Formats: sequence, structure tokens, C-alpha cells
Amino acid sequence: MSPARPQSTGTTGARTVARRSDARRNHDRVIAAAAEVFAERGLDGTIPEIAARAGVGKATVYRSYPTKDDLVAAVARDRLTWLADRVGAAGRRDDAYAALHDLLGDISAGLATDRLLADVLPHATRWRQEHDLDGQFDRLIERARNQGRIRPDATARDIRILVGGYSRVLTDLGVRDPAQWRRYASLTLHALRADGRPDD
Repeated sequence: MSPARPQSTGTTGARTVARRSDARRNHDRVIAAAAEVFAERGLDGTIPEIAARAGVGKATVYRSYPTKDDLVAAVARDRLTWLADRVGAAGRRDDAYAALHDLLGDISAGLATDRLLADVLPHATRWRQEHDLDGQFDRLIERARNQGRIRPDATARDIRILVGGYSRVLTDLGVRDPAQWRRYASLTLHALRADGRPDD
């Protein structure tokens, strides 16, 4: 006769549920803290800073994210998903220029307050390809040209270079006010308008 299996008690089950609940809360705190630290410091943020802000030990962070790159990827995924959703919504609007104006303003405001987005976006080539992000942006520019709203020689590359330029300068100056970043986004697009009139 086989030996009787030990019976699991209600107390043991309750302890297991409690441990899982604690682990979930710790994980959520780590992600929230990482989002804050990376937004403030970009890729210069460190695991010890994140652990301290989350109120957990470094080992707790490394248990879920063995390397800093793993944690960066987890936080950046949320940022890039927001960007993909925003580009997709802009592409569905009838007025391509208005959509482009609002899109650049929103992206610039995001860059103003989130250094991680600024750090990872230029290097997320594979992710952008998988989500056809550059293709969607190119098609939005083409529609704005076809609607006669921006110069016929304006390209997506022109806008990327101009946005990259003021982003670098504002970052170096420590400007974090989204309104100022939105202003430069508007000025950039205005420079490419077909009629040369200021934006409404």
C-alpha cells in the first residue's frame, strides 16, 4: 500500500496565496518605480535607484529582471505601444496636416517629460519595423503633401531631422515644459507648410 500523501492545509494554501500577492505587489512597485526613474534619468537610471524607490531590495528586482536591459525593455514597451497607437490614430484622420500637427505635438510633449522615450526611440529599429511605424508616418506625410498642406518636397526624413534637432537642444538645456516642446513642434511643421501661413 502506497504511503498516504500529506494533506495540504488551509493555512499552507493561504500562505502561498499571500506570497504570490506580495510578489505581485512588489513587481508592480518595481515597474512603477522604474517608469519614474527612467522618465527622469533615461538610461542613466540604475537598478539600486529603482529598488530604493520601490521600497524593495535589489534581489527582488533581479528576480524578475536579470539585467537592466530586461527592465528597460519592459518599461519601454509601454512607451512604444503608446506611440504606435498615437501614430495609428493620426493616420485615420481625414485632415492629414491637422493629424500631423497634433501627433508631433503629443510626441514632443512625451519627449519633454520622458527621457526613456527619447533614449530608446531612435534605436528601436526592429520594433518600429514590426509595427510599420515609419511606414505609417511616411504615408501621413504623403497625404499631407497630396492635400496641398505641406511643401511638395517635404519628406518624413526632413521632419525627423528637425524634431531630432530641437529635441537634442531642449534636452541639453534641461527644458522639461511640454508647452515649450509643443511650440517647437508647431514651428517645425509651420516651416514646411505649403502656404506659409501660421498654424491656427
